[in-house]
Parts: sequence; C-alpha cells; structure tokens
Amino acid sequence: MTFTLTVADEVRALAPGFTHVAVEAHDLVNGPSTEVSSALLDDAARRLAARLDGRPPHEDPHMAAWRETYTAFGSKPSRTRNSAEALAKRALSPAGLPRINLLVDLYNAISVAHLIPVGGEDIDRIQGGMRLVRATGREDFVTVADGEETVEHPDAGEVVWRDDAGVTCRRWNWRQGPRTRLTEETVSGIFLLESLAPMPVADVTQAAAELADLLEKFSPGASVAVHPAEPAVPDGR
Repeated sequence: MTFTLTVADEVRALAPGFTHVAVEAHDLVNGPSTEVSSALLDDAARRLAARLDGRPPHEDPHMAAWRETYTAFGSKPSRTRNSAEALAKRALSPAGLPRINLLVDLYNAISVAHLIPVGGEDIDRIQGGMRLVRATGREDFVTVADGEETVEHPDAGEVVWRDDAGVTCRRWNWRQGPRTRLTEETVSGIFLLESLAPMPVADVTQAAAELADLLEKFSPGASVAVHPAEPAVPDGR
C-alpha cells in the first residue's frame, strides 16, 4: 500500500474480534450521484430489508456486537450509532438513503447491503499513515458546525482513526471529518470495511470484492487492489 493502516494493541484488546479489509484505488473518476448509483442504493435498501426480515437494524448480531463495543469504550450506541446502523436506519425510513457523490454512493451501498461499516478517505489528503487508537482526549478533530469550521476533541479512551494531522473519524466509525472525505475532485481513495465477530471474515472479504468490482466498473482504467483482512500491522501504541 502507499501508506500504512495500523491498529493499536489497546484497540485489539478492547475488540479482539475486529477485522478490517482495505480497498485501495487510484485513477478514480468521481462526480455527482447518477441514476445508476441511485439505483444501487435503492437495491441495497431492498437487500437490507430482506436480510433483516422485519427486525430493526440493532437486533442484527453484527450490529449488536458493535453496540457492545461502543459501550465498552464509553459511547452510548443508541445515541452515537456505528455508521452501518445509522445508514441502515435511514435506508429503512421513508426518506431513504442520501445521495452524496458517486464514490460515496458506491461504498454506502455496500455498507447497507452487507450491514458493515464502510468508510472512504481521500489518500491525497491523509498525512502519514492512518492509525486506529484510543484517544488521549487532546487530539484535534476538525469538523463543521453551523457552517463554520470548528475543532473538537475526542473523549479520553474513545476509539478513533487518526493520521499525523489529527483525528479523521470519531468513535471508531461514527463521524468522519471533512478534511479527508471523498469529494468530486478525489482521484485516489482508501475504502475501509470493518467487522466484528460474529461476522465471518469471509463475509467482509466478499463485500470488499464487491466494492472493488463497482469501483472498476464506474472508473474504467482505475487501479484497484483489495488488501486482505488479518493480520493488520500492530503498532504497539
């Protein structure tokens, strides 16, 4: 990979069943949402409804595992849901899923269809490697509130993704900062699919392969590589 993804030992101790698969893509073509990407989101919502068979998303065993993990690091999962559960609730609501841009639509469709948290980051906006750590509470998280840029700080012990410049995503995969998000100018991205036991590693690997296929379809000529699940690189932090 062009940069490293590391998971701190203290995060592994918190969630020993954690697995992530990364899809790295270069020479991407992004743009506004299209009828085709919109149709993918609608299909993902149908796949989700069939998967849940009338149950609310939080009763899915994978979502229940994420709720337990959020509670373990001090977050309230009913208020700050993991990204997959939050998207699933929107997918099942009358309003449906948001249409953001082509690349975001693709990974949101995979997230909803498979009930797996999926995030996308612009590689060119990442400073140094990305690290999954437990926060000290002093890190900067640059976000936007009421149309103005503002700096927040995660809670001490909160699990966050960060790079050399600061936190890129709070509460593991709850809220991404705008600095590294995928925009219509993005040409290189890293897409991270995250799962916990009891989801089989084969399931998250299959979801990553499905996302890679979509990226190749919508960006002909792109260089797309799936980086396998375990072992991630420990960093001892």
